[in-house]
Amino acid sequence: MTEKHNEGLLEEKRFFFPPTEFSAKAIIQNPNIHELGADRATFWNEQGRRLDWFKPWNTVLEWNPPFAKWYVGGKLNAAYNCLDRHLAGPRRNKAALIFEGELGDRRVLTYQDLYREVSQFANVLKSLDVEKGDRVTIYMPLIPETVIAMLACARIGAVHCVVFGGFSAEALKDRIQNSLSKVVVTTDGSYRRGNSIPLKANVDLALPVTCINNCVESVIVVKRTGQPVDMLEGRDVWYHEVMKNVSIVCPAEPMDAEDMLFILYTSGTTGKPKGVVHTVGGYMVGVSTTHEWVFDLKEEDVYWCTADVGWITGHSYLVYGPLSNGATILMYEGAPDFPEKDRYWKIIEDYRVTILYTAPTAIRTFMKWGESYPLGRDLSSLRLLGSVGEPINPEAWMWYNKFIGGEHCPIVDTWWQTETGMIMMTPVPGITPLKPGSCTIPFPGVHIEIVDHAGNPVPKGEGGYLVVREPWPAMLKTVYGDDKRYQDTYWSEIADVYFTGDEAKWDEDGYFWVVGRVDDVINVSGHRIGTAEVEGALVDHLLVAEAACVGRTHEVKGQAVFAFVSLKEGIEIYDGLIAELKAHVVQKIGALARPDDIFLTAELPKTRSGKIMRRLLKDIAEGRTIGDTTTLADAEVINFLKKNIDAQKVLDARNASLKFRRNKVSIPDTAVFNRCSDESYEGYSYTIWFATPAQDGSRHPNTHFYFFQWVERLKLVEQVALAITNIMVNNKAAVEAIFAYGTPDFSHAVINEGSITDDLSEEGQICFFGSED
Repeated sequence: MTEKHNEGLLEEKRFFFPPTEFSAKAIIQNPNIHELGADRATFWNEQGRRLDWFKPWNTVLEWNPPFAKWYVGGKLNAAYNCLDRHLAGPRRNKAALIFEGELGDRRVLTYQDLYREVSQFANVLKSLDVEKGDRVTIYMPLIPETVIAMLACARIGAVHCVVFGGFSAEALKDRIQNSLSKVVVTTDGSYRRGNSIPLKANVDLALPVTCINNCVESVIVVKRTGQPVDMLEGRDVWYHEVMKNVSIVCPAEPMDAEDMLFILYTSGTTGKPKGVVHTVGGYMVGVSTTHEWVFDLKEEDVYWCTADVGWITGHSYLVYGPLSNGATILMYEGAPDFPEKDRYWKIIEDYRVTILYTAPTAIRTFMKWGESYPLGRDLSSLRLLGSVGEPINPEAWMWYNKFIGGEHCPIVDTWWQTETGMIMMTPVPGITPLKPGSCTIPFPGVHIEIVDHAGNPVPKGEGGYLVVREPWPAMLKTVYGDDKRYQDTYWSEIADVYFTGDEAKWDEDGYFWVVGRVDDVINVSGHRIGTAEVEGALVDHLLVAEAACVGRTHEVKGQAVFAFVSLKEGIEIYDGLIAELKAHVVQKIGALARPDDIFLTAELPKTRSGKIMRRLLKDIAEGRTIGDTTTLADAEVINFLKKNIDAQKVLDARNASLKFRRNKVSIPDTAVFNRCSDESYEGYSYTIWFATPAQDGSRHPNTHFYFFQWVERLKLVEQVALAITNIMVNNKAAVEAIFAYGTPDFSHAVINEGSITDDLSEEGQICFFGSED
């Protein structure tokens, strides 16, 4: 069957133009700025001058696909550009970092304060024999010491590896082991919704089996919660003790533009951590330029990026981009609903925040809670809003615009990745008309296209794969310790072109719409449907607050849409609501996107950073063993879903069995059983050919087959029959597939066994059926 990209999904015709007053004061007012960026080498050569260099570069770019070197020969230091260069003028006493803890504690660090503490901690690291190029793992909550640790590493040329504080001890161990870190910086614990969460204890669990040659020599512990911890003599030291009487003078190490700045681990398709490497020169130019232009940064702004530093957004647009531009950044440690659901809006009111950069998932959560919370606070200080992390659906965009921005704040909907390091597609707020749900067009100096399988650009109005045609300054340089994985993952799909792994479309106006990850695309009867599009259609319904869609195996269509829907607070469920929601998707997208299943739930499983864990939802939809839940904000949500959806599947299958008055398959021992070789495999496939009564006047019965995969080998015919019966217990479609054409006749059945090379232990059973005329 031919694979087709779905066209015309969620068409958006509305334009929102920047307010005249905003445009008149915008940093970028030149409408031809994108044309100027078409000469990418010249453009980025010019942007490089925004930083302070110890030695200027000789060549702006050396490109030997897939390896790029930017600002070749230049020397600089990231921490120097974030701190030292601001001390000679009035920024010295300007607030660099405003911190509010979840329990209400507050700190303000000026640029002079931050410089002093970073220099001191850099000297602490040097006293522990940390040298240029050594790796330091930072496993901490969102507190000032985390930023201090990052900048201290950058100051002396050490490579920091920040691990999100919500990751488990096992995940931490893998990252320490892969990076061979010499030092770990952590806290005793962190706060989340008023509870104290242990972090040092996870470090202790991670270290005993970590690394041959005992790579971790020291653990530095920040006292945050005061909870008791075990301190290993000779290895563990308290942050506040080692910082006493340490010199505040620590010269910044001159770094080659291509020296490593940090490693940030992302999820991969294998169990091995994937360490994305970013280097000093190009990365700093990219994040500094995009931060100033995209957020229209002014000297008086109070800028709040809600991301955790454990993610790339926190690296680029909480730390390095803003501080290199002399911004005042706000950091909040805790949950958005502690102690009340207006915590974010209270923070904006209290600190007169002017720029807010947050995630669509958070926005949809705020929608669900209702507009009464933001309307109860003074948000008039806001002048610009941003969105990051995933595509934002038009309904959430409009809510964000109306209730948070007061319909006077431009919204910069940004697309980029851990690997890109910097924002790649975005409005330039003073000049770009906005479309709800679109990240508009590529940033100046960035060459992005949408292509087909062969790498050919698709015409406007069509969709395909999102690729970057030419190198950009903040691009990843490799996967740490694995150049081959870097090439295979990002550059092998289309020669010398960076494959983002995302699907997108562009409309007749040339605006880009990111559909979702290629692996988040559901293939329904050969049509590729982005999960984000179906979710957007569901959230467009008046009663829906949030939706998450996954694909599940379907016997006929290959895959079907399974939707998890959370309604707005106060909405009562009524008969016909599910059908109404399905019809709404059909109206917005088309019949092929109609969800087969919609499950209503009060909450969706999310990480502590607010991202919906679709991987776990797919496990539930497929009936698989639930994967790792250590990063969940509330594990009880997934337990509730699993329990209730399992029950619903059984009920649906039982009803189907009652309809056909059959719930069991019986295959006689005389059936032909064609076995594969006797060697052991990781899984097995079984195809059962059977007959059903003749139809339409034919004298010959119809022949059908049913196919399924099984982890364990089925040695007897009766075991095959039992396996099919068990599948039908939880699978309505399986019942319909076998009994829909009349009573199946297995008297002359043929069973063909095959091997499965993929590991099915986490994939579950896959089933489909067909007929032979």
